[in-house]
Amino acid sequence: MMKDTIVAISTALGQGAISIVRLSGDESISVVNESFKGPNLEKVQSHTISYGHILDENEKQIDEVMISVFRAPRSFTTEDIVEINCHGGVFVANKILQLMMINGARSANPGEFTERAFLNGRIDLTQAEAVMEVIEAKSDMSLTLANKGLDGVIYSLVSDLRSDLLNIIANIEVNIDYPEYDDVKVLSNDVLKPSILDLIKNINGILERANFGKIIKDGIKTAIIGRPNVGKSSILNALLREDKAIVTEIQGTTRDIVEGNINIGGIILNLIDTAGIRESSDVVEKIGIDKAKASIKEAELILFVLDNNQALTNEDEQLLKLTEHKKRIIIINKKDLQNELTHSFENSISISALHKQGIEDLEELIRKMFLSGEINLTDQTYVSNARHIAKLTETLNALKEGVASISDQMPVDMVEIDLKNAWLLLGEIIGDTSSTSLLDELFSKFCLGK
Repeated sequence: MMKDTIVAISTALGQGAISIVRLSGDESISVVNESFKGPNLEKVQSHTISYGHILDENEKQIDEVMISVFRAPRSFTTEDIVEINCHGGVFVANKILQLMMINGARSANPGEFTERAFLNGRIDLTQAEAVMEVIEAKSDMSLTLANKGLDGVIYSLVSDLRSDLLNIIANIEVNIDYPEYDDVKVLSNDVLKPSILDLIKNINGILERANFGKIIKDGIKTAIIGRPNVGKSSILNALLREDKAIVTEIQGTTRDIVEGNINIGGIILNLIDTAGIRESSDVVEKIGIDKAKASIKEAELILFVLDNNQALTNEDEQLLKLTEHKKRIIIINKKDLQNELTHSFENSISISALHKQGIEDLEELIRKMFLSGEINLTDQTYVSNARHIAKLTETLNALKEGVASISDQMPVDMVEIDLKNAWLLLGEIIGDTSSTSLLDELFSKFCLGK
């Protein structure tokens, strides 16, 4: 598969100024050259652009193009890459794509260009994942995080952790296999434990910051809940700055989930306006209410809306009970009307969605709730990828098992098993899963001649 020359349309399908058909592989230059009327691509220098035309099998002109050539290994995949810049349009790009396949290229699988860059050692696994994160970024801060991953910051972070761990493992290994050497530091459980605890402290700090990173990258699942007609849809519209949800005085107007996204100081709120929760015999409304209850379980933030113009009801009390263990803000809406709600609530705010009063205060409260400290994207490294966070958590648990083994007075070679497991788990983050690499790195720490 890696020997194949692959081709794909790299730009989004649709009408536009240009489209790019991209090829990678040993035969990519000759495949394009076969249909190109212009300079001989076999003889052009790397990182140059050539003007000409693409002709079909019958020498009929398909399009006027600019062709970029990137010769191995100075390319994204480290293979020969050719990019055909043609006029934007579904038909033209597809016509050129089909022609390249007739000439011998194979249609690329999703992500295969980036996969080849990883497999050829051009980028590590964290950088490969960061490519997609750059594409999917929804805010300045999430883009900054993604670019840091692309620059290899996560790789460096993990490599430093592995290096610290490897120093401990190497000393254990020498101590077990070569106890006759006087210059080898004799390790005891009392010496090992502080080193492992330092690593645990370091990873704990990374995971604490990871909470911020995940919020910046993925946003916050936010459900707006409450009884019918308390103003949930009006609040959604006010936050979105558009009339996305239908607002009427008729109870049960919102019968299905209405969603939208907003950017609050760099944080994305993934908003869900739910159906008003009440007892209902209407089949359609009941389905919406069931979806609303399901949204409560999935939500990371609850915006619980109460009506300032009405006293607390049994339904309100039930919803308060249902959400008491969730992170929530009590929104007392319709503050412009007569105050009939006498209860006071922790973490509450009064607004008027109709008159757009208090909306900015609500946004600031949400931001402070999730980002209580100052985010320093310049000096700090924030892990935001869910897979990386999971692997770091597994690493942390492996190190804790090592400490438990020490506390149980287990021999150091038993502790080493947990440390090697932690080292391999960290390797899975960057795509280094070979136990051979552990041996290579471990013995590289030894003195020459040993």
